[in-house]
Amino acid sequence: MREFADDPPVEERVGDLLGERAETVAVAETATGGLVGALLTSVPGASDYLDRVVVPYDYDALRTVLAVPRETLDEHGAVSEPVTRALARAARDTADATWGVATAGVAGPGGGTEEKPVGTGFVGVAHAAPWESGDSTASVSRYAFDGDRGAVRERLARRALRDLETAVSSHD
Repeated sequence: MREFADDPPVEERVGDLLGERAETVAVAETATGGLVGALLTSVPGASDYLDRVVVPYDYDALRTVLAVPRETLDEHGAVSEPVTRALARAARDTADATWGVATAGVAGPGGGTEEKPVGTGFVGVAHAAPWESGDSTASVSRYAFDGDRGAVRERLARRALRDLETAVSSHD
């Protein structure tokens, strides 16, 4: 799982950033199936900043574990910007964490469509600002990854951590 790793790996950089800021993260993963959590927990001391990792893999789990609305799933599908945003917010809010990160995608080899081909991935990052400030945020980015199922999943997991790193670094 280090084929696409930077030096130093993004999981170490994210851990250092969160630790320095005394902030926490919670993760909701679909297509990556726990890889983001595995990367984060590979770093000693991860329990200082990682609250939880949930892996709701089908529609019922998305609905019952993280309360993604049925209407959102029906209208957009699990691999979509609105669902990924809902997952990032739900990860953040159910854990009462500073940050929520979510992944969704089509890892393949099947399951792709013309609109969402194999290799499509979404990453959501949500930040919790102080109550009543109106400054909480959630953003989602769409990506296209090449490679087999394993490569798509690893690239998506590492992209999620790079997006989190960027968000944490740019937040005051």
